[in-house]
Amino acid sequence: MITMKNIIREGNPTLRARAKEVTFPMTNEQKDLAHKMMEFLENSQNPEIAEKYKLRAGVGLAAPQVDVSLRMTAVLVPDEHDKPLFKHVLVNPTIMSESVRMAALSEGEGCLSVDRDVPGYVPRHDKITLRWFDLDGNKHVDKLRDYPAIVCQHEIDHLNGILFFDHINTKNPFKVAENTIILG
Repeated sequence: MITMKNIIREGNPTLRARAKEVTFPMTNEQKDLAHKMMEFLENSQNPEIAEKYKLRAGVGLAAPQVDVSLRMTAVLVPDEHDKPLFKHVLVNPTIMSESVRMAALSEGEGCLSVDRDVPGYVPRHDKITLRWFDLDGNKHVDKLRDYPAIVCQHEIDHLNGILFFDHINTKNPFKVAENTIILG
């Protein structure tokens, strides 16, 4: 079981490295890691389990965050009724296309690997077309928008050694381009 002590924090060089492509067939160890990453997200979104194990709630967890430099991330975005809106382990995800219109979360972004509050808007593409592979090597293509698109972009950034605050305007953290929508 992955807990907060397994998640590396900013300053660890793995978080700033470009993760390696996963080759298929995946090893049993890689598949086990994928399942444990998703289990962490499920547990972190369950108030009783999260409190018991002192887990911070998360909607995404990339392999580099557990100090494994592989292009793999678990994503679990709940809808307003706590049902999965988008729940997958993405292997070798690639953004195929993105909207011109940008979006940012009104409350900014956080990260399980960043223990401090970094205020500011994080501009992301409002819509993306995402290609990814499942654990068996099957290819998938999804069109995502709004919050699920933002979460996937945040996670793909982890695979490229980028942290969310790298996108924040350092001179004016709450300034965004005029074509940006702010999502509540």
